[in-house]
Amino acid sequence: MNVAVAGFLAGLSLIVAIGAQNAYVLRLGLARNHVGVAVAICVGADVTLIALGIAGIGAIVRSHPDVLVAVKWVGVVYLLGYAVHSFWQARRSEVLLPADEPPKSVATVVAATAAFTFLNPHVYLDTVLLLGSIGNQYGADRWWFAAGAGTASLTWFSTLGFGATRAAPLMSRPVTWRVLDVVIGIVMVLIAFSLVRTDL
Repeated sequence: MNVAVAGFLAGLSLIVAIGAQNAYVLRLGLARNHVGVAVAICVGADVTLIALGIAGIGAIVRSHPDVLVAVKWVGVVYLLGYAVHSFWQARRSEVLLPADEPPKSVATVVAATAAFTFLNPHVYLDTVLLLGSIGNQYGADRWWFAAGAGTASLTWFSTLGFGATRAAPLMSRPVTWRVLDVVIGIVMVLIAFSLVRTDL
């Protein structure tokens, strides 16, 4: 049980920081737009990558850094593109209310969530390499560590996505959505530049 708790805390510490993926899930939650789909993709991806790391795939990834480099630059372009979209959306007050925002299709939500998840090399560095390395230190109990880390992902994304509706009264103000879009855009830009400066 202590190993599972260690996995939970380690996993939570890596995913709580506001990033592109978290910001997107938050926006979907506030707009009540296919939140379950986004949460399922985020949690499913985390659980899968954590399991791969625990199974030892991290060593294989370390031996092929060119793959992460390619993902890095694709991710930078995608993040900057979404930042421009967020800044542009902040200018359009007519779509800033949760009830009035045009609903996104399931396909759009799946594609965007998958992109924010898999085009970020830090996802592989954190879940596969870091959590994999830490978890494997527990030997036979490493899968308890993986279970704890997976539970952390489920807890966080469920809270972020489904709990966002409690902020609905605040989000009924157009200015709040403008600020949120601007903040999301800035976060995307900062993450993109941090990726540019990251040595993989």
